Amino acid sequence: MTTSKCYEVNFDGLVGLTHNYAGLSFGNVASSSHGGLMSSPRAAALQGLDKMMALHRLGLKQAVLPPQERPHIPTLRKLGFSANSDSEVISNVAKTAPHILASVCSASSMWVANAATISPFADTSDGNTHITPANLSSMFHRSIEIETTSRVLRSIFSGEDFVHHDPLPGGSAYSDEGAANHTRFCNEYGDEGVEFFVYGSSKANLASAPEKFPARQTLAACQAIARSHGLIPERTVFAQQNPQAIDAGVFHNDVIAVGNRDLLFYHEEAFSNNVQVAEQLNAAFANSELSLIEVPKAKVNLEDAVASYLFNSQLVSIPKTDGATIIVPTECRENDSVHNYLNQLELEHPAINQVKYFDLRQSMNNGGGPACLRLRVVMSDEQINNCQANIFLSDELYEKLKQWIESHYRESLVPEDLADPALLDECRRALQELSVLLNLGSVYDFQLN
Repeated sequence: MTTSKCYEVNFDGLVGLTHNYAGLSFGNVASSSHGGLMSSPRAAALQGLDKMMALHRLGLKQAVLPPQERPHIPTLRKLGFSANSDSEVISNVAKTAPHILASVCSASSMWVANAATISPFADTSDGNTHITPANLSSMFHRSIEIETTSRVLRSIFSGEDFVHHDPLPGGSAYSDEGAANHTRFCNEYGDEGVEFFVYGSSKANLASAPEKFPARQTLAACQAIARSHGLIPERTVFAQQNPQAIDAGVFHNDVIAVGNRDLLFYHEEAFSNNVQVAEQLNAAFANSELSLIEVPKAKVNLEDAVASYLFNSQLVSIPKTDGATIIVPTECRENDSVHNYLNQLELEHPAINQVKYFDLRQSMNNGGGPACLRLRVVMSDEQINNCQANIFLSDELYEKLKQWIESHYRESLVPEDLADPALLDECRRALQELSVLLNLGSVYDFQLN
């Protein structure tokens, strides 16, 4: 157990060069409704980078995770598309299977809340930080992220006090979508915490399942991760999502609930049994009591919660301030019921210090808000100082990343542009430069061949 100061580091995903609206994510209302529209990869990447820098300037520890290589030629070759050159492969797929090309061009790895589940050293039986990359088996276009994600995480978290697990086996029984369904509660970040896993389906309760959209996280997957991470059963809580919420577009728990330290902010219709969840969390929290903010459906209904991504927000603890700051997308200001509720919350609730609005329109149109874009990792001073990768944001790194984005990203992209063979070359040149800038080593398939 470390005695040095510990922080919760926000690792945000850099938006990829092929950011486009293909509408691939069934159950994600925003993704489906914007399918086929023109996107702006450059604007998307700059919006995400500006959010990172704003949090860095507030005094938080902020880091970046790189995008993936897209289009992903190795996947196309595995699917039987063969040719003498990669550009010929793309041409063949574009002509015969454009839906497959859209999948291997998806920039969905930007939402790194789905990258992995991470249990810090204070919670595990061996005192190490445990990392399990998500298998993302419920969606083909996301399942192809696993190998690169694993290489990136191993490159960044390379010390002896990090334990890297293989993703869970594929298939519906162990469908795992990562930290989007995982929350950790604690007093101080270095203290022993309570780990909270939320699932959409379980074999023990098949009757309580969504009817319209799939439940992407299973109880079996949550339990397997808790076992392999060596978590203490008494300080680990499992809860089921409300199936009606999933059918309303709550494809991950982070679309209906968010937590930080000793605070849980959630909707009245978030879980199958909110009262039981609160009791279990407080029992696991032992000598302290959680602060629970349950938003009544009478003030914010499910439709408005999903449309605004009120709960896909970040709760952060700004140094030298009391209470949590809540980071929300500007869509929350444009929805009257949500905006009114946030104004009241900011004025009246002692656990909330302030509300900050960010323009993440490009990401939001594809179904991902502030919480989707970040993966939280508790790290000690020693772990941060020993990290060999250049991924912790500073004024200098911000300027270099901004210049990199402006040099390499296209201003606009429509689905037809995915067939352009130049896009692959643009992506590879940019990622080669980025991997050097971030000191990641060889993490992409094109660098390993």
